[in-house]
Amino acid sequence: MLEVSHLTKQYKKLKANDDISFTVYPGEIAVLIGPNGAGKSTAIKCIAGLLRFHGNITVCGNPNKSTEAKKCFGYIPELPAPIEMLTVEEHMEFIGRAYRVENWKEKSDHLLERLELSDKRQKLGKELSKGMQQKLSIACALLPSPKVILLDEPLIGLDPHAIKELKMMMQELKQAGCTILVSTHMLDSVSELWDRALIMMNGKIAAIRTRKEVEESGENLEETFFQITEGNPQGPQEDEEEKA
Repeated sequence: MLEVSHLTKQYKKLKANDDISFTVYPGEIAVLIGPNGAGKSTAIKCIAGLLRFHGNITVCGNPNKSTEAKKCFGYIPELPAPIEMLTVEEHMEFIGRAYRVENWKEKSDHLLERLELSDKRQKLGKELSKGMQQKLSIACALLPSPKVILLDEPLIGLDPHAIKELKMMMQELKQAGCTILVSTHMLDSVSELWDRALIMMNGKIAAIRTRKEVEESGENLEETFFQITEGNPQGPQEDEEEKA
């Protein structure tokens, strides 16, 4: 489970994140969406432990920067950053040994095959195309079988086969009880996947909607998004637990 409580991040006079709170549950895919400048990237970096912040973020019940949290956390950044002088195979070995993954070689082979990287094992990180770097980033993040996974614009740069495979992987991880948070601008790309939508505006969570709530309203995710971000949202953040 991922819990974000009163997350605030300020750059001098700018509050990039202003008292954000939300929870993503096991076996759930949540999407973090919002217009440019809404604060999504800052929130993602805070959750991933890359920025200092005020508030509390826990991963599997542990503070997000703790070793215990990192053991069960997987992060796929928007911009992949492979180690230039390591091969694809060496990246996988490094992750497998660092996380002490049992049977890491077998799991690595399976991931590389699904992502069509099997024939790129001896390619150096600097020799990979942007799309192949992204696929390697996905493989590295999933190798330790994380319980909480954060994906930042994961489909950008991927070919159709890789997009299909990643979506299948996300559904499989959901069925296995993983907690999944996806930050994206591409609403149509996650239309069949999401369970909870976290809609950001001006550094705040403007609304939280479940798939059931959106479907009962007769709208789809895109219509709900524009109604909230360009319409007349009624007050601050609402969560279904608070309304119960």
